[in-house]
Amino acid sequence: MLCKEYDLNPTADGVIISHAEGHKRGIASNHGDPEHLWRQLDMGYTMDGFRKDVKAAMKENVSGTQATVFANLSEKDVIAKVGALFTADQKKSGILASVSLAQFILESGYGKSELAQNANNCFGMKKSLSGNTWSGPVWDGKSVYTKQRKEQNPDGSYETITADFRKYACVEDSIADHSAYLLGAMNGSKKRYEGIAGMTDYKKVVQLIKDSGYATSLTYVEKLCSIIEKWNLTQYNVKETATEPEKWYRVRKSWADAKSQKGAYKVLKNAKACADKNEGYSVYDGNGNVVYTPSKTSEPEQKKVSYRVRVSIKNLNIRKGPGTNYDKTGRYTGIGVFTIVAVADGEGATKWGKLKSGAGWISLDYGKKI
Repeated sequence: MLCKEYDLNPTADGVIISHAEGHKRGIASNHGDPEHLWRQLDMGYTMDGFRKDVKAAMKENVSGTQATVFANLSEKDVIAKVGALFTADQKKSGILASVSLAQFILESGYGKSELAQNANNCFGMKKSLSGNTWSGPVWDGKSVYTKQRKEQNPDGSYETITADFRKYACVEDSIADHSAYLLGAMNGSKKRYEGIAGMTDYKKVVQLIKDSGYATSLTYVEKLCSIIEKWNLTQYNVKETATEPEKWYRVRKSWADAKSQKGAYKVLKNAKACADKNEGYSVYDGNGNVVYTPSKTSEPEQKKVSYRVRVSIKNLNIRKGPGTNYDKTGRYTGIGVFTIVAVADGEGATKWGKLKSGAGWISLDYGKKI
Protein backbone atom coordinates (compact mmCIF):
# COMPACT_ATOMS: atom_id res chain seq x y z
CA MET A 1 0.00 0.00 0.00
CA LEU A 2 2.76 2.44 0.92
CA CYS A 3 4.77 1.61 -2.19
CA LYS A 4 1.71 2.29 -4.32
CA GLU A 5 0.89 5.52 -2.50
CA TYR A 6 4.41 6.93 -2.81
CA ASP A 7 5.30 5.36 -6.19
CA LEU A 8 8.18 3.31 -4.75
CA ASN A 9 9.83 0.28 -6.32
CA PRO A 10 9.76 -2.39 -3.57
CA THR A 11 12.76 -4.23 -5.04
CA ALA A 12 14.96 -1.11 -5.19
CA ASP A 13 17.81 -0.81 -2.70
CA GLY A 14 16.73 0.49 0.70
CA VAL A 15 12.99 0.73 0.01
CA ILE A 16 11.93 -2.31 2.08
CA ILE A 17 14.41 -3.60 4.67
CA SER A 18 14.29 -5.82 7.74
CA HIS A 19 15.60 -4.90 11.16
CA ALA A 20 18.72 -6.98 10.50
CA GLU A 21 19.38 -5.22 7.18
CA GLY A 22 18.69 -1.87 8.81
CA HIS A 23 21.18 -2.62 11.60
CA LYS A 24 23.89 -3.30 9.03
CA ARG A 25 23.20 0.15 7.59
CA GLY A 26 23.36 1.72 11.03
CA ILE A 27 19.73 2.87 11.03
CA ALA A 28 17.94 0.17 13.08
CA SER A 29 18.24 -1.75 16.34
CA ASN A 30 19.98 -5.11 16.34
CA HIS A 31 16.99 -7.43 15.87
CA GLY A 32 16.71 -10.41 13.53
CA ASP A 33 13.05 -10.05 12.66
CA PRO A 34 11.26 -10.97 10.54
CA GLU A 35 13.75 -13.49 9.19
CA HIS A 36 14.06 -15.34 12.51
CA LEU A 37 10.29 -15.91 12.60
CA TRP A 38 10.30 -17.28 9.07
CA ARG A 39 13.12 -19.65 10.03
CA GLN A 40 11.29 -20.81 13.19
CA LEU A 41 8.20 -21.57 11.14
CA ASP A 42 10.32 -23.36 8.55
CA MET A 43 8.80 -21.22 5.79
CA GLY A 44 11.91 -20.90 3.65
CA TYR A 45 11.04 -17.23 3.17
CA THR A 46 13.56 -14.42 2.66
CA MET A 47 13.48 -10.64 2.47
CA ASP A 48 14.29 -10.81 -1.24
CA GLY A 49 11.31 -13.11 -1.71
CA PHE A 50 9.15 -10.77 0.33
CA ARG A 51 10.20 -7.76 -1.76
CA LYS A 52 9.40 -9.64 -4.98
CA ASP A 53 5.99 -10.63 -3.61
CA VAL A 54 5.22 -7.01 -2.75
CA LYS A 55 6.06 -6.00 -6.31
CA ALA A 56 3.85 -8.78 -7.67
CA ALA A 57 0.99 -7.78 -5.35
CA MET A 58 1.17 -4.20 -6.64
CA LYS A 59 0.32 -5.50 -10.10
CA GLU A 60 -2.60 -7.63 -8.90
CA ASN A 61 -6.22 -6.53 -8.85
CA VAL A 62 -5.63 -3.71 -11.35
CA SER A 63 -8.99 -3.30 -13.04
CA GLY A 64 -10.70 -0.61 -15.03
CA THR A 65 -9.45 1.73 -17.71
CA GLN A 66 -6.06 3.36 -17.17
CA ALA A 67 -5.65 6.85 -18.67
CA THR A 68 -2.22 5.84 -19.96
CA VAL A 69 -3.98 4.01 -22.83
CA PHE A 70 -5.08 7.41 -24.20
CA ALA A 71 -1.52 8.69 -24.63
CA ASN A 72 -1.08 7.52 -28.23
CA LEU A 73 -4.70 7.62 -29.39
CA SER A 74 -6.22 10.27 -31.64
CA GLU A 75 -8.87 12.56 -30.17
CA LYS A 76 -11.55 10.71 -32.11
CA ASP A 77 -10.36 7.32 -30.86
CA VAL A 78 -10.27 8.51 -27.26
CA ILE A 79 -13.91 9.61 -27.48
CA ALA A 80 -14.91 6.29 -29.04
CA LYS A 81 -13.15 4.43 -26.23
CA VAL A 82 -14.67 6.35 -23.30
CA GLY A 83 -18.11 7.25 -24.70
CA ALA A 84 -19.75 4.12 -23.33
CA LEU A 85 -18.30 4.81 -19.87
CA PHE A 86 -20.22 8.09 -19.70
CA THR A 87 -23.42 6.49 -20.98
CA ALA A 88 -23.12 3.89 -18.23
CA ASP A 89 -22.51 6.61 -15.66
CA GLN A 90 -25.61 8.53 -16.74
CA LYS A 91 -27.70 5.41 -16.19
CA LYS A 92 -26.43 5.30 -12.60
CA SER A 93 -26.20 9.00 -11.73
CA GLY A 94 -28.71 10.71 -14.02
CA ILE A 95 -26.10 13.28 -15.11
CA LEU A 96 -26.11 13.90 -18.86
CA ALA A 97 -23.34 11.88 -20.52
CA SER A 98 -22.60 14.49 -23.20
CA VAL A 99 -21.82 17.14 -20.58
CA SER A 100 -19.61 14.93 -18.42
CA LEU A 101 -17.79 13.71 -21.52
CA ALA A 102 -17.22 17.28 -22.67
CA GLN A 103 -15.82 18.14 -19.25
CA PHE A 104 -13.50 15.13 -19.52
CA ILE A 105 -12.24 16.37 -22.91
CA LEU A 106 -11.78 19.97 -21.79
CA GLU A 107 -10.26 19.35 -18.38
CA SER A 108 -8.01 16.41 -19.21
CA GLY A 109 -7.09 17.21 -22.81
CA TYR A 110 -8.68 13.97 -24.07
CA GLY A 111 -7.25 12.08 -21.10
CA LYS A 112 -3.68 13.13 -21.89
CA SER A 113 -3.08 15.76 -19.19
CA GLU A 114 -0.43 15.27 -16.54
CA LEU A 115 -3.12 14.75 -13.91
CA ALA A 116 -4.97 12.15 -15.97
CA GLN A 117 -1.87 10.24 -17.01
CA ASN A 118 -0.37 10.10 -13.51
CA ALA A 119 -3.47 9.92 -11.32
CA ASN A 120 -6.40 8.83 -13.56
CA ASN A 121 -7.92 12.17 -12.48
CA CYS A 122 -9.83 13.36 -15.54
CA PHE A 123 -11.74 16.29 -14.02
CA GLY A 124 -9.18 18.15 -11.93
CA MET A 125 -10.86 16.96 -8.74
CA LYS A 126 -8.93 18.38 -5.79
CA LYS A 127 -8.49 16.57 -2.50
CA SER A 128 -10.91 19.06 -0.94
CA LEU A 129 -13.53 21.04 -2.84
CA SER A 130 -14.91 24.05 -0.96
CA GLY A 131 -14.97 21.97 2.20
CA ASN A 132 -17.39 19.54 0.57
CA THR A 133 -17.76 15.86 1.20
CA TRP A 134 -20.37 13.77 -0.58
CA SER A 135 -21.94 10.34 -0.42
CA GLY A 136 -20.80 7.47 -2.60
CA PRO A 137 -17.20 8.52 -3.33
CA VAL A 138 -14.87 5.90 -4.84
CA TRP A 139 -11.70 7.78 -3.92
CA ASP A 140 -9.80 5.98 -1.14
CA GLY A 141 -9.49 9.18 0.91
CA LYS A 142 -5.71 9.43 0.94
CA SER A 143 -4.12 8.91 -2.51
CA VAL A 144 -3.15 12.30 -3.94
CA TYR A 145 -1.09 13.82 -6.73
CA THR A 146 0.42 17.25 -6.07
CA LYS A 147 0.87 19.68 -8.94
CA GLN A 148 0.65 23.32 -9.98
CA ARG A 149 -2.18 24.70 -12.12
CA LYS A 150 -3.44 28.07 -13.33
CA GLU A 151 -6.82 29.42 -12.29
CA GLN A 152 -8.60 32.42 -13.74
CA ASN A 153 -9.77 35.24 -11.47
CA PRO A 154 -13.06 37.11 -12.00
CA ASP A 155 -11.12 40.03 -13.51
CA GLY A 156 -9.68 37.74 -16.19
CA SER A 157 -6.16 37.51 -14.73
CA TYR A 158 -4.51 34.17 -13.90
CA GLU A 159 -2.69 32.89 -10.85
CA THR A 160 -0.69 29.71 -10.31
CA ILE A 161 -1.60 27.54 -7.34
CA THR A 162 -0.13 24.34 -5.89
CA ALA A 163 -2.72 21.82 -4.79
CA ASP A 164 -3.31 18.19 -3.91
CA PHE A 165 -5.51 16.37 -6.41
CA ARG A 166 -7.28 13.06 -5.97
CA LYS A 167 -5.58 9.99 -7.38
CA TYR A 168 -7.84 7.20 -8.64
CA ALA A 169 -7.34 3.52 -9.38
CA CYS A 170 -8.95 3.86 -12.83
CA VAL A 171 -10.80 6.25 -15.13
CA GLU A 172 -14.17 4.75 -14.18
CA ASP A 173 -13.56 5.74 -10.56
CA SER A 174 -12.74 9.29 -11.65
CA ILE A 175 -16.01 9.51 -13.60
CA ALA A 176 -18.04 8.09 -10.71
CA ASP A 177 -16.49 10.43 -8.14
CA HIS A 178 -17.08 13.45 -10.39
CA SER A 179 -20.77 12.56 -10.71
CA ALA A 180 -21.03 11.89 -6.97
CA TYR A 181 -19.67 15.38 -6.36
CA LEU A 182 -22.19 17.02 -8.71
CA LEU A 183 -25.00 15.16 -6.96
CA GLY A 184 -23.87 15.61 -3.37
CA ALA A 185 -21.90 18.88 -3.09
CA MET A 186 -23.50 21.40 -0.76
CA ASN A 187 -23.58 25.19 -0.71
CA GLY A 188 -24.63 25.96 2.83
CA SER A 189 -27.84 24.04 3.48
CA LYS A 190 -28.68 23.61 -0.22
CA LYS A 191 -27.37 21.32 -2.93
CA ARG A 192 -24.82 23.22 -5.00
CA TYR A 193 -26.03 21.66 -8.26
CA GLU A 194 -29.68 21.20 -7.30
CA GLY A 195 -31.75 19.54 -10.04
CA ILE A 196 -28.86 18.42 -12.23
CA ALA A 197 -29.86 14.74 -12.17
CA GLY A 198 -32.32 13.99 -14.94
CA MET A 199 -31.82 17.22 -16.91
CA THR A 200 -31.76 16.48 -20.67
CA ASP A 201 -30.86 19.87 -22.24
CA TYR A 202 -27.06 20.01 -22.34
CA LYS A 203 -27.00 23.82 -22.62
CA LYS A 204 -29.02 24.19 -19.42
CA VAL A 205 -26.86 21.61 -17.63
CA VAL A 206 -23.64 23.39 -18.63
CA GLN A 207 -25.05 26.75 -17.53
CA LEU A 208 -26.15 25.31 -14.17
CA ILE A 209 -22.66 23.91 -13.57
CA LYS A 210 -21.00 27.22 -14.38
CA ASP A 211 -23.49 29.36 -12.42
CA SER A 212 -23.04 27.12 -9.37
CA GLY A 213 -19.31 27.88 -9.23
CA TYR A 214 -17.80 24.73 -10.72
CA ALA A 215 -15.20 26.42 -12.94
CA THR A 216 -13.18 29.64 -12.80
CA SER A 217 -12.87 30.03 -16.59
CA LEU A 218 -14.99 32.91 -17.90
CA THR A 219 -15.65 31.04 -21.17
CA TYR A 220 -16.42 27.63 -19.62
CA VAL A 221 -19.98 27.42 -20.99
CA GLU A 222 -18.95 28.30 -24.54
CA LYS A 223 -16.07 25.81 -24.51
CA LEU A 224 -18.18 22.90 -23.32
CA CYS A 225 -21.04 23.55 -25.76
CA SER A 226 -18.57 23.84 -28.63
CA ILE A 227 -17.01 20.48 -27.75
CA ILE A 228 -20.41 18.79 -27.50
CA GLU A 229 -21.44 20.10 -30.90
CA LYS A 230 -18.09 19.42 -32.59
CA TRP A 231 -18.08 15.73 -31.66
CA ASN A 232 -21.86 15.19 -31.55
CA LEU A 233 -21.53 13.99 -27.97
CA THR A 234 -25.31 13.87 -27.50
CA GLN A 235 -25.11 10.48 -29.20
CA TYR A 236 -23.85 9.11 -25.87
CA ASN A 237 -26.82 10.40 -23.86
CA VAL A 238 -29.19 7.78 -22.50
CA LYS A 239 -32.11 7.67 -24.89
CA GLU A 240 -34.67 5.62 -23.00
CA THR A 241 -36.89 7.21 -20.37
CA ALA A 242 -37.33 5.38 -17.13
CA THR A 243 -40.90 4.12 -16.67
CA GLU A 244 -40.75 4.54 -12.93
CA PRO A 245 -38.65 6.64 -10.58
CA GLU A 246 -35.48 5.19 -9.12
CA LYS A 247 -35.73 3.89 -5.58
CA TRP A 248 -33.40 5.55 -3.08
CA TYR A 249 -32.88 4.80 0.59
CA ARG A 250 -31.88 7.73 2.77
CA VAL A 251 -30.08 7.54 6.11
CA ARG A 252 -31.29 10.26 8.51
CA LYS A 253 -32.10 10.89 12.16
CA SER A 254 -35.68 11.54 11.09
CA TRP A 255 -37.40 11.97 7.73
CA ALA A 256 -38.10 15.65 8.47
CA ASP A 257 -34.47 16.31 9.41
CA ALA A 258 -33.02 16.40 5.88
CA LYS A 259 -29.87 18.20 7.10
CA SER A 260 -28.89 15.16 9.18
CA GLN A 261 -28.77 12.92 6.10
CA LYS A 262 -25.62 10.79 5.94
CA GLY A 263 -26.23 9.50 2.44
CA ALA A 264 -28.67 8.19 -0.17
CA TYR A 265 -28.28 4.64 -1.47
CA LYS A 266 -29.87 2.55 -4.21
CA VAL A 267 -28.93 -0.65 -2.39
CA LEU A 268 -30.73 -1.20 0.91
CA LYS A 269 -27.85 -3.25 2.33
CA ASN A 270 -25.49 -0.29 1.90
CA ALA A 271 -27.96 2.06 3.57
CA LYS A 272 -28.29 -0.33 6.51
CA ALA A 273 -24.51 -0.48 6.88
CA CYS A 274 -24.37 3.33 7.03
CA ALA A 275 -27.11 3.43 9.68
CA ASP A 276 -25.30 0.78 11.73
CA LYS A 277 -22.26 3.05 11.93
CA ASN A 278 -24.21 6.14 13.01
CA GLU A 279 -26.04 5.96 16.30
CA GLY A 280 -29.55 7.40 16.24
CA TYR A 281 -29.98 7.04 12.47
CA SER A 282 -32.54 5.01 10.50
CA VAL A 283 -33.13 4.12 6.86
CA TYR A 284 -36.09 5.73 5.05
CA ASP A 285 -37.66 4.92 1.68
CA GLY A 286 -38.69 7.54 -0.87
CA ASN A 287 -42.03 8.07 0.87
CA GLY A 288 -40.46 8.78 4.24
CA ASN A 289 -41.26 5.40 5.77
CA VAL A 290 -38.75 3.78 8.13
CA VAL A 291 -37.50 0.54 6.59
CA TYR A 292 -34.66 -0.16 9.01
CA THR A 293 -33.56 0.97 12.47
CA PRO A 294 -30.38 -0.55 13.96
CA SER A 295 -30.87 -2.49 17.15
CA LYS A 296 -29.11 -1.02 20.17
CA THR A 297 -27.85 -4.50 20.86
CA SER A 298 -26.67 -5.12 17.30
CA GLU A 299 -22.99 -5.05 18.31
CA PRO A 300 -21.70 -8.62 17.79
CA GLU A 301 -21.09 -10.61 20.97
CA GLN A 302 -17.42 -11.35 21.49
CA LYS A 303 -16.02 -14.50 23.06
CA LYS A 304 -12.56 -14.37 24.59
CA VAL A 305 -10.13 -17.01 23.32
CA SER A 306 -6.41 -17.49 22.95
CA TYR A 307 -5.00 -19.46 20.06
CA ARG A 308 -2.92 -19.00 16.93
CA VAL A 309 -3.90 -19.21 13.27
CA ARG A 310 -1.77 -19.50 10.17
CA VAL A 311 -2.74 -17.14 7.33
CA SER A 312 -1.63 -18.33 3.90
CA ILE A 313 -2.70 -15.40 1.70
CA LYS A 314 -0.81 -12.15 1.28
CA ASN A 315 -3.65 -9.66 1.23
CA LEU A 316 -6.10 -10.59 4.00
CA ASN A 317 -7.87 -7.36 5.00
CA ILE A 318 -7.87 -6.22 8.62
CA ARG A 319 -11.16 -4.57 9.59
CA LYS A 320 -12.19 -2.28 12.44
CA GLY A 321 -14.83 -4.73 13.63
CA PRO A 322 -16.07 -8.31 13.12
CA GLY A 323 -17.76 -8.11 9.72
CA THR A 324 -17.59 -6.76 6.20
CA ASN A 325 -19.99 -4.03 7.34
CA TYR A 326 -17.06 -2.54 9.28
CA ASP A 327 -14.50 -0.34 7.52
CA LYS A 328 -11.14 -1.71 6.43
CA THR A 329 -8.16 -0.40 8.37
CA GLY A 330 -6.12 -0.19 5.16
CA ARG A 331 -3.71 -2.84 6.43
CA TYR A 332 -3.21 -6.52 5.56
CA THR A 333 -1.95 -9.44 7.61
CA GLY A 334 0.42 -10.86 5.04
CA ILE A 335 1.44 -14.53 5.26
CA GLY A 336 2.26 -15.70 8.78
CA VAL A 337 1.04 -16.84 12.19
CA PHE A 338 -1.17 -14.61 14.33
CA THR A 339 -2.65 -14.82 17.84
CA ILE A 340 -6.42 -14.49 18.17
CA VAL A 341 -7.76 -13.16 21.48
CA ALA A 342 -11.52 -12.96 20.71
CA VAL A 343 -13.99 -14.34 18.19
CA ALA A 344 -17.39 -13.09 17.02
CA ASP A 345 -20.00 -13.71 14.37
CA GLY A 346 -20.38 -11.13 11.61
CA GLU A 347 -21.22 -10.45 7.99
CA GLY A 348 -19.05 -11.91 5.25
CA ALA A 349 -17.39 -14.79 7.14
CA THR A 350 -18.19 -17.89 9.17
CA LYS A 351 -16.31 -16.41 12.12
CA TRP A 352 -14.18 -13.33 12.81
CA GLY A 353 -11.07 -13.19 14.98
CA LYS A 354 -9.55 -10.26 16.89
CA LEU A 355 -5.78 -9.89 16.52
CA LYS A 356 -3.74 -9.78 19.72
CA SER A 357 -1.76 -6.85 18.30
CA GLY A 358 -4.88 -4.70 18.45
CA ALA A 359 -4.70 -4.02 14.69
CA GLY A 360 -8.30 -5.18 14.21
CA TRP A 361 -10.33 -8.19 13.07
CA ILE A 362 -9.75 -10.78 10.34
CA SER A 363 -11.93 -13.40 8.68
CA LEU A 364 -11.03 -16.78 10.17
CA ASP A 365 -12.15 -18.45 6.95
CA TYR A 366 -8.64 -17.65 5.69
CA GLY A 367 -6.81 -18.76 8.83
CA LYS A 368 -5.98 -22.32 9.91
CA LYS A 369 -5.93 -22.94 13.64
CA ILE A 370 -2.63 -24.39 14.88
